[in-house]
Amino acid sequence: MAGRINDDDVKAVRDAVPIDSVVSEYLQLRNAGGGNLKGLCPFHDEKSPSFQVSPSKGLFHCFGCQEGGDTLAFVMKIDHLTFSETVERLAAKAGITLRYEEGGYNPSHQRGERIRLIEAHKAAAQFYVEQLDGPEAEIGRKFLAGRGFDQAAAAHFGVGYSPAGWDHLTRYLRGKGFSDKELITSGLSQDGRRGPIDRFRGRLMWPISDTSGEIVGFGARKLRDDDNGPKYLNTPETSIYKKSQVLYGIDLAKKDIAKASRAVVVEGYTDVMACHLAGVTTAIATCGTAFGNDHIKILRRLLMDNGSARVIFTFDGDAAGQKAALRAFEDDQKFAAETYIAIAPDNMDPCDLRLAKGDESVRDLVEPRTPLFEFALRQIVRRYDLETPAGRAAALDEAAAVVAKIKTSSVQREVAVQLAGFVGILDQEFVVHRVAQLAHWARKDRNNRGERGSAASGPSRGSAAQQSVQAPTAPAGPALNLRSPAHRTERELLKLALQKPALVAPAFDAYGIDEFTAPPYAAVRQCIADAGGAEQGLAETREYLVAVLDTAPNDTVRNLVTELAVEVFHGKSIDETYAGMQLVQVRLRAVDRRINDVQGSLARLGSNVAPEDLAAAQNEVWVLQQYAQSLRANGADAL
Repeated sequence: MAGRINDDDVKAVRDAVPIDSVVSEYLQLRNAGGGNLKGLCPFHDEKSPSFQVSPSKGLFHCFGCQEGGDTLAFVMKIDHLTFSETVERLAAKAGITLRYEEGGYNPSHQRGERIRLIEAHKAAAQFYVEQLDGPEAEIGRKFLAGRGFDQAAAAHFGVGYSPAGWDHLTRYLRGKGFSDKELITSGLSQDGRRGPIDRFRGRLMWPISDTSGEIVGFGARKLRDDDNGPKYLNTPETSIYKKSQVLYGIDLAKKDIAKASRAVVVEGYTDVMACHLAGVTTAIATCGTAFGNDHIKILRRLLMDNGSARVIFTFDGDAAGQKAALRAFEDDQKFAAETYIAIAPDNMDPCDLRLAKGDESVRDLVEPRTPLFEFALRQIVRRYDLETPAGRAAALDEAAAVVAKIKTSSVQREVAVQLAGFVGILDQEFVVHRVAQLAHWARKDRNNRGERGSAASGPSRGSAAQQSVQAPTAPAGPALNLRSPAHRTERELLKLALQKPALVAPAFDAYGIDEFTAPPYAAVRQCIADAGGAEQGLAETREYLVAVLDTAPNDTVRNLVTELAVEVFHGKSIDETYAGMQLVQVRLRAVDRRINDVQGSLARLGSNVAPEDLAAAQNEVWVLQQYAQSLRANGADAL
């Protein structure tokens, strides 16, 4: 085996490659203050960035999953490389020649497997590009030209051609020093009767790169009628190519996706080319598989899940495209970005649209118009006869179950109201209630499955008020959603109560537990109350925080208290005006929720409500509406 890499060379590599430039190849980084950068952690799924990079120290750390280390540790972890493989890769990037102790310079066949497979794909890509200029590849050049791609376009995307013979590439790579085992392992060759033969023969070739820009596989399009293989043939699953974890064009699109906070998901290689050439440089495509969880994670790290982020799907309008759209909608809640769907006239894909109507039509296509949820619900509803009560009921049953999966209550309600219009049901509150009921049953079912090991003791005997106070001690229910303005405001208010209690006390201490809609936040509010309220922090903040932590019922709540006690605020000036805004918004949303609850109950009861109950409810609504009006007009002075 090769000797150990010289220590001085390892240090030189570590110093030569800035950690922020390496990390930026995998996720979007933004200023975190104090000279640090932040982004969504690539090692665990999160919705708010807890992953920080310190360029001056050459270190990274995730406050969510506790992963940390230097540049070498990051690359080893994210690409599953050995220490030597990592140093070799970064040395090549920095142009540093490594020295090996106890064996001199490391010969190529002793390099790590991943490094060797990457090098084989790089050599294969160059081979395919050169073949595209040959006489045999004329059919491939005609195919590209017929779709509006000239020689420059092919070169930009690295499109090549695989010769129709049995082992042209195999012999070429053998001449470059690659072993038969490496060629088989890479997926570039396959076993034949007399040894390895080329996997791809007589096809147009698209190189598929990972986020860092390294070629890990190929997509091959058949050109001849006598080719009995599938229309598109992709690299098989290998140690470096997982089709569920790669997006074609991501290496070209990632910077613009991060800059524009927008990604366009198309269906094929030529669609990506057409979009980019038309100026839509945020286009990417899956590689022969459905758009799934791992693809979402890649985009989320680039989009940073900010409120303005958008993902536009350009599925075909046919049955397969509609099915893909519905499947994408099921994953919609895993984005903090807004999701849309774009369908071209006559169901043309972006490549055909560019050919028929030009670049401007492609740019116009991907301007968001139809939210994905609206398209998905309309596809469900259109299958039923809405002219009949039975048809409307059946459509509502299926569509309401989909809407109930939306985790943010405010968004869920808004979509439920729109669903009522799609189905043709005038009583919007009935639909809202139906959706909320399904969501409640789903949560209850999940909770029951999680408590199967617990002994059942019959129904709870506590009052509803008692239960509402007790419930927050064990945070449950939907995860916190960064798209929810209510959750964001509640979080800011709790941070103020913990870090700057003088700005919100004593008004904060009059807020009920139920004014915090997220169960984890309600739990923290309960802890503050149990510690004597925010007023206790006016004298000594440190002792006050210790008291709040001491009241936490478990580590989950305790960790959240600590997190909120150290997290930076979103506002630029943290003063009485800012604090007042948070106090008013939390109270105003609570008042509006109560008004909607009372009005919804009246609408559902209709003429069945007793006159005295009707009068009391109407009076409560009037009082609440006056209070809400005063809050909007006078702000914190109305509290």
